[in-house]
Amino acid sequence: MWYYVDRILVAHQIEDAAASGRPRGNLSDLYPRWLGTRELLLHGRDPYSDDITREIQAGYYGRVLDPNRPGDPKDQQGFVYPVYVALLLAPTVHWQFHTVQTFFRWALILLTVGSVFWWLRGVSWRLTCWQKCAATLLVVGSFSFVQAYKLQQLTLLVCALLAGASAALVAGLPLLAGFLLAVATIKPQVVTPLLFVLLVWTLADWRARQRWFGSFVATMIVFEAGSELLLPGWIPRFLAALRSYQQYAGRSSLLEGILPGHWHVVVWMCLLLCLLAGAWRLRRERIDSPMFALGVAWTLSITLLLIPMFAGYNQMLLLPGVFYLTKERAAIRKGSLALQSGGILLAVALSWPWSWALVLDAGAVLFPQVFLPKIVQGFWAVPLYPTLVLPLLVFALLTLQLWRRKIEVE
Repeated sequence: MWYYVDRILVAHQIEDAAASGRPRGNLSDLYPRWLGTRELLLHGRDPYSDDITREIQAGYYGRVLDPNRPGDPKDQQGFVYPVYVALLLAPTVHWQFHTVQTFFRWALILLTVGSVFWWLRGVSWRLTCWQKCAATLLVVGSFSFVQAYKLQQLTLLVCALLAGASAALVAGLPLLAGFLLAVATIKPQVVTPLLFVLLVWTLADWRARQRWFGSFVATMIVFEAGSELLLPGWIPRFLAALRSYQQYAGRSSLLEGILPGHWHVVVWMCLLLCLLAGAWRLRRERIDSPMFALGVAWTLSITLLLIPMFAGYNQMLLLPGVFYLTKERAAIRKGSLALQSGGILLAVALSWPWSWALVLDAGAVLFPQVFLPKIVQGFWAVPLYPTLVLPLLVFALLTLQLWRRKIEVE
Protein backbone atom coordinates (compact mmCIF):
# COMPACT_ATOMS: atom_id res chain seq x y z
CA MET A 1 0.00 0.00 0.00
CA TRP A 2 2.82 2.42 0.83
CA TYR A 3 4.52 1.66 -2.49
CA TYR A 4 1.25 2.07 -4.38
CA VAL A 5 0.57 5.47 -2.80
CA ASP A 6 4.15 6.72 -3.35
CA ARG A 7 4.82 5.44 -6.86
CA ILE A 8 1.38 5.22 -8.46
CA LEU A 9 -1.23 7.39 -6.73
CA VAL A 10 1.04 10.36 -6.03
CA ALA A 11 2.59 10.00 -9.49
CA HIS A 12 -0.89 10.32 -10.99
CA GLN A 13 -1.64 13.38 -8.86
CA ILE A 14 1.61 15.08 -9.89
CA GLU A 15 0.94 14.35 -13.56
CA ASP A 16 -2.65 15.58 -13.30
CA ALA A 17 -1.61 18.74 -11.43
CA ALA A 18 1.03 19.53 -14.08
CA ALA A 19 -1.50 19.05 -16.88
CA SER A 20 -4.09 21.34 -15.26
CA GLY A 21 -1.66 23.93 -13.87
CA ARG A 22 -2.70 23.14 -10.29
CA PRO A 23 -0.10 24.20 -7.67
CA ARG A 24 1.52 21.75 -5.25
CA GLY A 25 3.34 22.97 -2.14
CA ASN A 26 3.88 21.07 1.09
CA LEU A 27 0.23 19.79 0.99
CA SER A 28 0.31 19.29 4.75
CA ASP A 29 -3.00 19.58 6.59
CA LEU A 30 -0.98 20.39 9.69
CA TYR A 31 0.53 23.50 8.08
CA PRO A 32 -2.58 25.77 8.22
CA ARG A 33 -3.05 24.93 11.90
CA TRP A 34 0.63 25.41 12.72
CA LEU A 35 1.02 28.70 10.83
CA GLY A 36 -2.19 30.10 12.32
CA THR A 37 -0.99 29.10 15.80
CA ARG A 38 2.44 30.67 15.27
CA GLU A 39 1.00 33.96 14.05
CA LEU A 40 -1.55 34.06 16.87
CA LEU A 41 0.88 33.29 19.69
CA LEU A 42 3.94 35.21 18.45
CA HIS A 43 2.34 38.18 16.71
CA GLY A 44 -1.23 38.35 18.04
CA ARG A 45 -2.76 38.02 14.57
CA ASP A 46 -6.23 36.58 13.91
CA PRO A 47 -5.73 33.09 12.42
CA TYR A 48 -9.17 33.29 10.74
CA SER A 49 -8.27 36.45 8.81
CA ASP A 50 -7.89 36.62 5.03
CA ASP A 51 -4.25 37.70 5.39
CA ILE A 52 -3.35 34.54 7.31
CA THR A 53 -5.29 32.43 4.80
CA ARG A 54 -3.20 33.83 1.94
CA GLU A 55 0.01 33.15 3.85
CA ILE A 56 -1.18 29.60 4.47
CA GLN A 57 -1.85 29.14 0.75
CA ALA A 58 1.68 30.29 -0.09
CA GLY A 59 3.10 27.40 1.95
CA TYR A 60 0.42 24.77 1.40
CA TYR A 61 0.07 25.21 -2.37
CA GLY A 62 3.38 26.93 -3.09
CA ARG A 63 1.66 30.19 -4.04
CA VAL A 64 -1.46 32.20 -3.29
CA LEU A 65 -4.51 30.88 -5.13
CA ASP A 66 -5.75 32.90 -8.08
CA PRO A 67 -9.56 32.78 -8.62
CA ASN A 68 -8.99 33.69 -12.29
CA ARG A 69 -7.09 30.45 -12.90
CA PRO A 70 -9.57 27.65 -13.63
CA GLY A 71 -7.07 24.97 -12.61
CA ASP A 72 -6.50 26.34 -9.11
CA PRO A 73 -8.08 24.43 -6.19
CA LYS A 74 -11.24 25.81 -4.61
CA ASP A 75 -10.21 24.82 -1.08
CA GLN A 76 -8.82 28.01 0.48
CA GLN A 77 -7.07 26.11 3.31
CA GLY A 78 -8.20 28.48 6.05
CA PHE A 79 -7.69 27.98 9.78
CA VAL A 80 -10.93 26.02 10.29
CA TYR A 81 -10.30 24.74 13.83
CA PRO A 82 -11.19 25.96 17.33
CA VAL A 83 -8.62 28.39 18.70
CA TYR A 84 -7.65 26.00 21.50
CA VAL A 85 -5.87 23.79 18.96
CA ALA A 86 -3.17 26.46 19.41
CA LEU A 87 -2.70 25.24 22.99
CA LEU A 88 -1.68 21.83 21.62
CA LEU A 89 0.65 23.24 18.97
CA ALA A 90 2.13 26.00 21.14
CA PRO A 91 5.41 24.11 21.92
CA THR A 92 6.23 23.99 18.18
CA VAL A 93 5.85 27.65 17.20
CA HIS A 94 9.59 28.36 17.44
CA TRP A 95 10.52 25.33 15.29
CA GLN A 96 11.01 25.20 11.55
CA PHE A 97 8.03 23.55 9.89
CA HIS A 98 10.21 20.74 8.54
CA THR A 99 11.09 19.84 12.15
CA VAL A 100 7.43 20.03 13.12
CA GLN A 101 6.53 17.66 10.28
CA THR A 102 9.17 15.12 11.30
CA PHE A 103 8.06 15.18 14.94
CA PHE A 104 4.37 14.97 14.03
CA ARG A 105 4.86 12.04 11.65
CA TRP A 106 6.56 9.97 14.34
CA ALA A 107 3.90 11.02 16.84
CA LEU A 108 1.13 9.90 14.47
CA ILE A 109 2.74 6.47 14.02
CA LEU A 110 3.16 5.95 17.78
CA LEU A 111 -0.35 7.19 18.55
CA THR A 112 -1.89 4.95 15.88
CA VAL A 113 0.00 1.91 17.19
CA GLY A 114 -1.24 2.79 20.65
CA SER A 115 -4.81 3.19 19.39
CA VAL A 116 -4.72 -0.37 18.01
CA PHE A 117 -4.01 -1.71 21.49
CA TRP A 118 -6.54 0.65 23.10
CA TRP A 119 -9.33 -0.34 20.71
CA LEU A 120 -8.53 -4.02 21.19
CA ARG A 121 -8.99 -3.48 24.90
CA GLY A 122 -12.12 -1.44 24.29
CA VAL A 123 -13.80 -4.28 22.36
CA SER A 124 -12.40 -6.90 24.81
CA TRP A 125 -10.58 -8.83 22.10
CA ARG A 126 -7.70 -10.81 23.57
CA LEU A 127 -4.95 -11.55 21.06
CA THR A 128 -1.49 -13.04 21.27
CA CYS A 129 1.53 -10.78 20.90
CA TRP A 130 2.05 -11.89 17.29
CA GLN A 131 -1.62 -11.32 16.46
CA LYS A 132 -1.41 -7.79 17.89
CA CYS A 133 1.67 -7.14 15.75
CA ALA A 134 -0.19 -8.41 12.67
CA ALA A 135 -3.19 -6.19 13.46
CA THR A 136 -0.89 -3.19 13.89
CA LEU A 137 0.84 -3.84 10.56
CA LEU A 138 -2.50 -4.12 8.78
CA VAL A 139 -3.68 -0.82 10.28
CA VAL A 140 -0.54 1.16 9.40
CA GLY A 141 -0.61 -0.51 5.97
CA SER A 142 -4.21 0.53 5.26
CA PHE A 143 -5.02 3.24 2.74
CA SER A 144 -6.83 5.32 5.37
CA PHE A 145 -3.75 5.51 7.56
CA VAL A 146 -1.30 6.06 4.70
CA GLN A 147 -3.41 8.90 3.32
CA ALA A 148 -3.79 10.52 6.75
CA TYR A 149 -0.07 10.13 7.43
CA LYS A 150 0.94 11.64 4.08
CA LEU A 151 -1.39 14.59 4.69
CA GLN A 152 -0.40 14.86 8.38
CA GLN A 153 -4.09 14.87 9.23
CA LEU A 154 -5.16 15.69 12.78
CA THR A 155 -7.86 13.03 12.35
CA LEU A 156 -5.24 10.45 13.38
CA LEU A 157 -4.67 12.36 16.62
CA VAL A 158 -8.42 12.56 17.27
CA CYS A 159 -8.88 8.83 16.60
CA ALA A 160 -6.08 8.03 19.05
CA LEU A 161 -7.68 10.31 21.66
CA LEU A 162 -11.03 8.53 21.24
CA ALA A 163 -9.33 5.15 21.53
CA GLY A 164 -7.50 6.29 24.66
CA ALA A 165 -10.71 7.66 26.17
CA SER A 166 -12.55 4.40 25.49
CA ALA A 167 -9.77 2.35 27.08
CA ALA A 168 -9.64 4.75 30.05
CA LEU A 169 -13.37 4.34 30.69
CA VAL A 170 -13.07 0.55 30.58
CA ALA A 171 -10.03 0.70 32.89
CA GLY A 172 -11.91 2.79 35.46
CA LEU A 173 -10.12 6.09 34.74
CA PRO A 174 -13.05 8.47 34.06
CA LEU A 175 -11.10 11.68 34.73
CA LEU A 176 -8.52 10.78 32.09
CA ALA A 177 -11.32 9.79 29.69
CA GLY A 178 -13.06 13.14 30.10
CA PHE A 179 -9.83 15.04 29.49
CA LEU A 180 -9.03 13.06 26.32
CA LEU A 181 -12.57 13.54 24.97
CA ALA A 182 -12.28 17.29 25.54
CA VAL A 183 -9.00 17.45 23.61
CA ALA A 184 -10.61 15.43 20.80
CA THR A 185 -13.14 18.24 20.28
CA ILE A 186 -10.56 20.01 18.10
CA LYS A 187 -12.61 18.14 15.47
CA PRO A 188 -16.09 18.66 16.97
CA GLN A 189 -17.98 17.06 14.08
CA VAL A 190 -16.14 13.77 14.66
CA VAL A 191 -16.63 13.66 18.43
CA THR A 192 -20.19 14.99 18.86
CA PRO A 193 -22.14 11.74 18.16
CA LEU A 194 -20.04 9.76 20.66
CA LEU A 195 -20.33 12.54 23.24
CA PHE A 196 -24.11 12.49 22.83
CA VAL A 197 -24.30 8.71 23.38
CA LEU A 198 -22.03 8.94 26.43
CA LEU A 199 -24.10 11.79 27.87
CA VAL A 200 -27.36 9.81 27.56
CA TRP A 201 -25.59 6.83 29.17
CA THR A 202 -24.33 9.07 31.99
CA LEU A 203 -27.74 10.65 32.70
CA ALA A 204 -29.21 7.15 33.16
CA ASP A 205 -27.05 6.75 36.31
CA TRP A 206 -25.68 10.20 37.04
CA ARG A 207 -24.27 9.54 40.48
CA ALA A 208 -22.14 6.59 39.40
CA ARG A 209 -21.09 7.84 35.96
CA GLN A 210 -20.72 11.63 36.13
CA ARG A 211 -16.98 11.83 36.89
CA TRP A 212 -15.86 11.68 33.23
CA PHE A 213 -18.37 14.40 32.37
CA GLY A 214 -17.07 16.65 35.14
CA SER A 215 -13.53 16.22 33.83
CA PHE A 216 -14.72 16.94 30.29
CA VAL A 217 -16.56 20.13 31.29
CA ALA A 218 -13.65 21.37 33.41
CA THR A 219 -11.21 20.85 30.55
CA MET A 220 -13.51 22.59 28.10
CA ILE A 221 -13.81 25.57 30.48
CA VAL A 222 -10.02 25.83 30.58
CA PHE A 223 -9.88 25.63 26.78
CA GLU A 224 -12.57 28.29 26.40
CA ALA A 225 -10.90 30.63 28.90
CA GLY A 226 -7.51 30.18 27.25
CA SER A 227 -9.00 30.76 23.81
CA GLU A 228 -10.74 33.95 24.93
CA LEU A 229 -7.47 35.27 26.34
CA LEU A 230 -5.69 34.51 23.06
CA LEU A 231 -8.45 35.76 20.74
CA PRO A 232 -11.44 37.49 22.37
CA GLY A 233 -14.72 36.68 20.62
CA TRP A 234 -13.24 33.73 18.71
CA ILE A 235 -16.39 31.59 18.54
CA PRO A 236 -18.30 33.74 15.96
CA ARG A 237 -15.13 33.86 13.83
CA PHE A 238 -14.75 30.11 14.06
CA LEU A 239 -18.38 29.55 13.04
CA ALA A 240 -17.98 31.97 10.12
CA ALA A 241 -14.86 30.10 9.03
CA LEU A 242 -16.83 26.83 9.14
CA ARG A 243 -19.59 28.28 6.95
CA SER A 244 -17.03 29.57 4.46
CA TYR A 245 -15.31 26.18 4.42
CA GLN A 246 -18.55 24.42 3.53
CA GLN A 247 -18.98 26.81 0.59
CA TYR A 248 -15.50 26.77 -0.91
CA ALA A 249 -14.24 23.27 -0.08
CA GLY A 250 -16.80 21.64 -2.35
CA ARG A 251 -16.71 18.42 -0.30
CA SER A 252 -19.93 16.54 0.24
CA SER A 253 -20.94 13.88 2.72
CA LEU A 254 -20.91 10.18 1.90
CA LEU A 255 -24.72 10.19 1.62
CA GLU A 256 -24.66 13.06 -0.90
CA GLY A 257 -22.16 11.12 -2.98
CA ILE A 258 -24.32 8.01 -3.33
CA LEU A 259 -27.94 9.24 -3.14
CA PRO A 260 -29.73 11.27 -5.84
CA GLY A 261 -31.56 14.53 -5.26
CA HIS A 262 -32.45 15.35 -1.69
CA TRP A 263 -32.71 11.75 -0.55
CA HIS A 264 -29.50 12.19 1.42
CA VAL A 265 -31.35 14.62 3.72
CA VAL A 266 -34.10 12.06 4.37
CA VAL A 267 -31.60 9.29 5.09
CA TRP A 268 -29.55 11.66 7.27
CA MET A 269 -32.62 12.38 9.40
CA CYS A 270 -33.32 8.64 9.68
CA LEU A 271 -29.74 8.02 10.79
CA LEU A 272 -30.07 10.77 13.38
CA LEU A 273 -33.14 8.99 14.76
CA CYS A 274 -31.14 5.76 14.77
CA LEU A 275 -28.45 7.49 16.83
CA LEU A 276 -31.10 8.63 19.33
CA ALA A 277 -32.51 5.10 19.55
CA GLY A 278 -29.06 3.58 19.91
CA ALA A 279 -28.13 5.97 22.72
CA TRP A 280 -31.36 5.10 24.54
CA ARG A 281 -30.72 1.39 24.04
CA LEU A 282 -27.22 1.62 25.58
CA ARG A 283 -28.14 3.75 28.57
CA ARG A 284 -28.29 0.83 31.06
CA GLU A 285 -25.24 -1.08 29.81
CA ARG A 286 -22.15 -1.47 31.98
CA ILE A 287 -19.03 0.23 30.68
CA ASP A 288 -17.16 -3.10 30.47
CA SER A 289 -19.98 -5.02 28.79
CA PRO A 290 -19.72 -6.39 25.22
CA MET A 291 -22.88 -4.48 24.34
CA PHE A 292 -21.34 -1.16 25.31
CA ALA A 293 -18.22 -1.90 23.24
CA LEU A 294 -20.48 -2.71 20.31
CA GLY A 295 -22.36 0.54 20.89
CA VAL A 296 -19.19 2.65 20.79
CA ALA A 297 -18.06 0.98 17.55
CA TRP A 298 -21.55 1.45 16.07
CA THR A 299 -21.62 5.13 17.06
CA LEU A 300 -18.29 5.82 15.34
CA SER A 301 -19.50 4.02 12.21
CA ILE A 302 -22.66 6.11 12.02
CA THR A 303 -20.53 9.22 12.56
CA LEU A 304 -18.97 8.69 9.13
CA LEU A 305 -22.43 8.83 7.59
CA LEU A 306 -23.56 11.89 9.55
CA ILE A 307 -20.60 14.26 9.21
CA PRO A 308 -20.86 16.71 6.28
CA MET A 309 -17.54 15.76 4.65
CA PHE A 310 -16.34 12.48 3.21
CA ALA A 311 -12.63 11.65 3.21
CA GLY A 312 -10.77 8.36 3.13
CA TYR A 313 -8.69 9.15 6.21
CA ASN A 314 -11.85 9.50 8.33
CA GLN A 315 -12.34 5.76 7.92
CA MET A 316 -9.84 5.28 10.73
CA LEU A 317 -12.99 5.71 12.85
CA LEU A 318 -14.10 2.30 11.58
CA LEU A 319 -11.21 0.57 13.35
CA PRO A 320 -13.14 -0.52 16.49
CA GLY A 321 -16.02 -1.71 14.30
CA VAL A 322 -13.73 -3.80 12.10
CA PHE A 323 -12.04 -5.24 15.20
CA TYR A 324 -15.40 -6.09 16.76
CA LEU A 325 -16.75 -7.75 13.61
CA THR A 326 -13.54 -9.73 13.13
CA LYS A 327 -13.75 -10.88 16.74
CA GLU A 328 -17.36 -12.01 16.13
CA ARG A 329 -16.65 -13.68 12.78
CA ALA A 330 -17.73 -17.12 14.04
CA ALA A 331 -21.11 -15.76 15.13
CA ILE A 332 -21.46 -13.93 11.80
CA ARG A 333 -20.87 -17.17 9.87
CA LYS A 334 -23.63 -18.84 11.89
CA GLY A 335 -25.99 -15.88 11.68
CA SER A 336 -28.74 -14.95 9.25
CA LEU A 337 -28.26 -14.85 5.50
CA ALA A 338 -28.03 -11.07 5.61
CA LEU A 339 -25.31 -11.26 8.27
CA GLN A 340 -23.35 -13.89 6.37
CA SER A 341 -23.61 -11.99 3.09
CA GLY A 342 -22.54 -8.78 4.77
CA GLY A 343 -19.56 -10.55 6.33
CA ILE A 344 -18.42 -11.83 2.95
CA LEU A 345 -18.78 -8.40 1.35
CA LEU A 346 -16.85 -6.81 4.22
CA ALA A 347 -14.01 -9.32 3.80
CA VAL A 348 -13.86 -8.50 0.08
CA ALA A 349 -13.98 -4.73 0.72
CA LEU A 350 -11.17 -4.95 3.28
CA SER A 351 -8.89 -7.14 1.17
CA TRP A 352 -9.57 -5.39 -2.17
CA PRO A 353 -7.21 -2.39 -1.71
CA TRP A 354 -4.25 -4.54 -0.68
CA SER A 355 -4.86 -7.13 -3.40
CA TRP A 356 -5.06 -4.58 -6.22
CA ALA A 357 -2.21 -2.51 -4.81
CA LEU A 358 -0.08 -5.67 -4.93
CA VAL A 359 -1.05 -6.33 -8.55
CA LEU A 360 -0.28 -2.76 -9.61
CA ASP A 361 2.96 -2.70 -7.61
CA ALA A 362 4.12 -5.92 -9.26
CA GLY A 363 3.48 -4.49 -12.73
CA ALA A 364 5.26 -1.26 -11.84
CA VAL A 365 8.31 -3.13 -10.50
CA LEU A 366 8.60 -5.78 -13.22
CA PHE A 367 7.76 -3.58 -16.22
CA PRO A 368 8.31 0.03 -15.10
CA GLN A 369 8.77 1.55 -18.57
CA VAL A 370 5.72 -0.13 -20.09
CA PHE A 371 3.38 -0.90 -17.21
CA LEU A 372 3.74 2.14 -14.93
CA PRO A 373 2.46 4.75 -17.44
CA LYS A 374 -0.59 2.60 -18.18
CA ILE A 375 -1.30 2.20 -14.48
CA VAL A 376 -1.13 5.94 -13.93
CA GLN A 377 -3.39 6.60 -16.91
CA GLY A 378 -6.14 4.09 -16.30
CA PHE A 379 -5.89 1.93 -13.19
CA TRP A 380 -4.59 4.13 -10.36
CA ALA A 381 -8.06 4.34 -8.73
CA VAL A 382 -8.89 0.62 -8.74
CA PRO A 383 -7.63 -0.06 -5.17
CA LEU A 384 -9.82 2.78 -3.93
CA TYR A 385 -13.13 1.44 -5.26
CA PRO A 386 -14.42 0.09 -1.87
CA THR A 387 -13.93 3.48 -0.19
CA LEU A 388 -17.61 4.43 -0.51
CA VAL A 389 -18.88 0.96 0.38
CA LEU A 390 -16.82 0.16 3.48
CA PRO A 391 -18.51 2.59 5.92
CA LEU A 392 -21.96 1.38 4.84
CA LEU A 393 -20.99 -2.28 5.28
CA VAL A 394 -19.50 -1.77 8.73
CA PHE A 395 -22.50 0.28 9.88
CA ALA A 396 -24.99 -2.27 8.49
CA LEU A 397 -23.24 -5.25 10.10
CA LEU A 398 -22.90 -3.51 13.46
CA THR A 399 -26.58 -2.56 13.31
CA LEU A 400 -27.50 -6.20 12.68
CA GLN A 401 -25.32 -7.22 15.60
CA LEU A 402 -27.02 -4.68 17.86
CA TRP A 403 -30.43 -5.98 16.79
CA ARG A 404 -29.37 -9.60 17.33
CA ARG A 405 -28.04 -8.91 20.83
CA LYS A 406 -31.21 -7.01 21.71
CA ILE A 407 -33.32 -10.02 20.73
CA GLU A 408 -31.05 -12.34 22.71
CA VAL A 409 -31.38 -10.19 25.83
CA GLU A 410 -35.15 -9.99 25.52
